[in-house]
Amino acid sequence: MALRDIKPTRSELINIKRRIKLSERGYNILKMKRDGLILEFFKVLQQAKDSRGALLERYTHAMEMIALAETVEGAIGVKAAALSTADIPAISLKSKNIMGVVVPEIEASSVRKGVLDRGYGMLGTSAVIDETAEAFEDLLEAIIEAAEIETTMKRLLDEIEGTKRRVNALEFKVIPELTEARDFIKMRLDEMEREELFRLKKIKARSA
Repeated sequence: MALRDIKPTRSELINIKRRIKLSERGYNILKMKRDGLILEFFKVLQQAKDSRGALLERYTHAMEMIALAETVEGAIGVKAAALSTADIPAISLKSKNIMGVVVPEIEASSVRKGVLDRGYGMLGTSAVIDETAEAFEDLLEAIIEAAEIETTMKRLLDEIEGTKRRVNALEFKVIPELTEARDFIKMRLDEMEREELFRLKKIKARSA
């Protein structure tokens, strides 16, 4: 805001004061929102750390089980058991609101199955196939949970960054510029008032 473009009038002073109040109110609201979002982010961050640990653990276990299954049943036997599953998992997306931020809520069906629902016959396969299938069901559940948490964390982080930019803009640009404009108008009005008083005194002295 260039001071040369400001009209030093009382109406403009009132307008500037009103804008300062609105900006300060907006600044306080955004600061509270930013602080609240940061608290929520750290909660989700802890969940993300836990989910990453669980995901790594389940991935490691699943890889160990499939290696064991291929040793016992052979690669073709494992592949045949995997292809026999007809009921594939289904993913549905919903949303929830965290302090004005829309984040995903992922629901999955047909992830975990009973032994009889996996498609392959119980005869001709060993228990290691069941244990491997269960290990991968656990892994898939961990992947779905991690995807929801990681996406939530990213959206919260994006909102925090955007809110911080608005807070900084108000604190370091908008409010200081408005305050400078207010002080400039007040100074010019005081000068104009003194000039008018001086002029009136000169007129009065001449007419005396």
